[in-house]
Amino acid sequence: MTKITGVQNLTDFTTVAPGELRIITSDIPVRPMSFMRDGERQGFEPALARVVCDRLDLKPVWFNLPLKQFYESLASGNYDVIWFNQIITQERRAWADFTRPYGRFDTAVLVREDAEIEGKAHLSHKRVGVLQESVSLRLLELLPPDIEPVYFEGKHRVGIQMLQALRKGHIDAIVEDSILLLAAEAQGNGVRVAFEMPSQHPFGVGVLPGNRELLDALNIVMSALMLDGTLKRIWGQWIPFKPYPFS
Repeated sequence: MTKITGVQNLTDFTTVAPGELRIITSDIPVRPMSFMRDGERQGFEPALARVVCDRLDLKPVWFNLPLKQFYESLASGNYDVIWFNQIITQERRAWADFTRPYGRFDTAVLVREDAEIEGKAHLSHKRVGVLQESVSLRLLELLPPDIEPVYFEGKHRVGIQMLQALRKGHIDAIVEDSILLLAAEAQGNGVRVAFEMPSQHPFGVGVLPGNRELLDALNIVMSALMLDGTLKRIWGQWIPFKPYPFS
């Protein structure tokens, strides 16, 4: 049993391995949310995970798994949480219990710098790249029905592959969370965000179903980080170009 320190309403909880939080994640680089630099995991989500684990007296241990295996792996009981760009949806609630959101993000469309695409109507009959993953596919519902979706499997180099396909003209646009596409634009790869759509998808930590004590512990700490300004500080460090979504 582990006891939360530094927050009110002390709560006992258990994890798969005592003293550790076993985190399902991915090595797909998605700046500024999560990426590897000099062998160390960086980004908004790892920074937040470290602070949360510090408050819970836990060591974060990350395991890189394919996106399509996230939820079946969580169900195996070998991991505690999924913490990697997870939009909270009813479909996913069937597989995991989710913490309160630690971020809200809009959807965007990325195109080549010289593309004559400025809005949804300009995507008619265009080839739009999207991750071949259930929640990502829902982003297509925000676009015209006559687009031609081009699917990319969520593996390590998928971001590079999608950008290469866009720059070479194999696809006309990419639809994804705006936070990721704005970061791609900032890196100067000959691409730009054509427009954003205000979806405000909530991101949360997926917890092994039935571990109510751990879920409560994570929520207590997340609430404390919001109240004491820590979450806002981490947001400002990694995502300064987007307004903090919680008042």
